[in-house]
Amino acid sequence: MTQPQQRVYQAWKGDNRFFFGGRLIFGPDVKSLGVSVALVVAPVAFFCVFVAWHLRHRFRAYDAGYAILVVAVVYTIYVLLLLFVTAGRDPGIVPRASHPPEEDIHYDDLSLTDTPGRLQFPRVKEVIVNGMPVKVKYCETCMVYRPPRCSHCSICNNCVERFDHHCPWVGQCIGKRNYRYFFLFVSSSTLLCIYVFAISALYIKFLMDGDYSTVWKALKHSPASLALMIYCFISLWFVGGLTGFHTYLISTNQVLLCFQTTYENFRYRSDGRPNVYDQGCLSNFQEVVFAKIQPSKHKFRAHIQEEVQAPPANSAGEVEEERVGGPRAKVGDDLDIDGDLLNISQRHKHGDIDIEMGGGDAN
Repeated sequence: MTQPQQRVYQAWKGDNRFFFGGRLIFGPDVKSLGVSVALVVAPVAFFCVFVAWHLRHRFRAYDAGYAILVVAVVYTIYVLLLLFVTAGRDPGIVPRASHPPEEDIHYDDLSLTDTPGRLQFPRVKEVIVNGMPVKVKYCETCMVYRPPRCSHCSICNNCVERFDHHCPWVGQCIGKRNYRYFFLFVSSSTLLCIYVFAISALYIKFLMDGDYSTVWKALKHSPASLALMIYCFISLWFVGGLTGFHTYLISTNQVLLCFQTTYENFRYRSDGRPNVYDQGCLSNFQEVVFAKIQPSKHKFRAHIQEEVQAPPANSAGEVEEERVGGPRAKVGDDLDIDGDLLNISQRHKHGDIDIEMGGGDAN
């Protein structure tokens, strides 16, 4: 009985976690996603019960107070959807190679004392981006030259195209195919914090206009509002700071560069070197936020196709023999065969072949 053929996600060499038969791909720290969900859902639920519910009759016209509750619930669902889309999709993983790039191997550098199987080739190459040279590095794990603005994630063990960072709160790499949703998640979380903070402060104002004349009495009557305002104020320093930082990176097209490359860009700018990816503020935002997202380069649910294995790398001595001794020996053998045939032909022409064959009949 034949064994069922494996799918791509079942033989995946990275450290990712797959769910629903390879339809969703997460990082190895996917458990941290539950913490992020709790940090969003818990304060909003607290807000709906202790603040928004008491404001449903404050606006008599068309019962507009219910809108505060509905907006909080719907907007929270929107934020959670952005979080799951960011965490559960391919961030732009570069396909691995089954063997090193043969066209870049330099046999001239080999000697008879080299270790067998260890071929030398350049670790850094230069490619042209918008008319400017950009260095790309070779990844020993994936055995490919990384595309520009690509880096290898040590947590997921994959090369990710336009790698920005590995977010522990999302549990996934942030790269070319999910950065847009990550930025929308961070900016939407900032707006949610502002919304909860503002409505909680409004509720305190209503209490002060009623039976509680001072701020202390109002906060004592609704300690949940005080707790929510403190929580949102602290959260704004994180998500708000990330929103401002990534807005700057998008406007200058330094996003998706990973922290090391971003540092290099700041250093190059101080040296007067231009950013080869900068296309102007509006074009940069259009590229990140509105451009079409390319499909994944992996079909995780596809069956694994049997591919021909590349021949093992020759040792240094075998390479030298093939390049120097092998062809010469072959040419020498061919010359010897041709010489023997020529001698036999000449002897037959002069009638000497019967002597060589023992004096038999020449016919």
